[in-house]
Order: sequence, then C-alpha cells, then structure tokens
Amino acid sequence: MNTANVTLDMKGLSCPGPLLGAKRMVDELEAGQILLLVSDCPGTKDDLYSWAKQTGNEVLQTQKMPEGGIGYYIQKGHGAARKANIVLDIRGVVCPGPIVEAKKLLNGMQAGEVLKLVSNCPGIKSDIVGWASATKMELAETIEFAPGEFEFYIRKT
Repeated sequence: MNTANVTLDMKGLSCPGPLLGAKRMVDELEAGQILLLVSDCPGTKDDLYSWAKQTGNEVLQTQKMPEGGIGYYIQKGHGAARKANIVLDIRGVVCPGPIVEAKKLLNGMQAGEVLKLVSNCPGIKSDIVGWASATKMELAETIEFAPGEFEFYIRKT
C-alpha cells in the first residue's frame, strides 16, 4: 500500500477535470512524492495512464475507495519535463472535434503551459493556425510525423 503526500478528491467532476486537477497537484510535488487522486469519472483511468506515460510520472496503484470512486496513486517522476504539459491524441476525430477538445483542455490550463495535440483530420493544419491566431494561443511547433498526421504544440498565453 502506498502512502500519499497529498489527496485530491475530484468525485463528481467529469473528465478532463480530474486529470487537470491531478496535473496541477503533481506540478507542486517534489520528485518521488505521491498524489492520491480520487475520481468517479469513467475516463479518468485512460486519461491518467496516457498523461503519466507522456510526462514521466507513474500511476503506482489503483484501488476502489470505501467512500466511492477509484483512488489513483500517482508518483511524480524524477526525469526532466517533456515539451508538453498535457497530450491530447485525437486521431480519427473529424474537424472541428480536435479544436473543440483542445479548447476545453486549454481553458483549464495555466498561462505558459503547453498542450500537444495529435490529429490526422484532413483540414486540421489550416484550421489550427487560424484558431490559434484568433484565440491568442501560441502555436509553438507543428510536426508532421507521418503523412497527414500532425503534432501541434500549443502554448496557452
């Protein structure tokens, strides 16, 4: 059984709320410290594992909580931070879906944080440029890693 340094109860909040809360709390922890996130949103598990993999953090254990929800013990990683604070891989979703979902995540992020948006929507490259400009988000980098598949690094300003 892991012992948490901090507990964050996010029961009743839908995704991406629990992930954004966990991200904020983990950012404040020292390397090696543990956050216990309690959530009853069905999407939290997939969100957390994907986020942990991308950020060098680790979900050590999950457990059903007596007061309801699932507890996720998340240990802050020791490695250097990646380019992105949050990753949204939304390949297979047609436009404007990727931008709509990116906007939701960016609304919960702090200024200076970076969202990595992965998309293969045919119109995404031109759409994202116009959207970033119109919303004053900084499109820090665009990478076409496969034909028609893009990674966009969007910094909240």
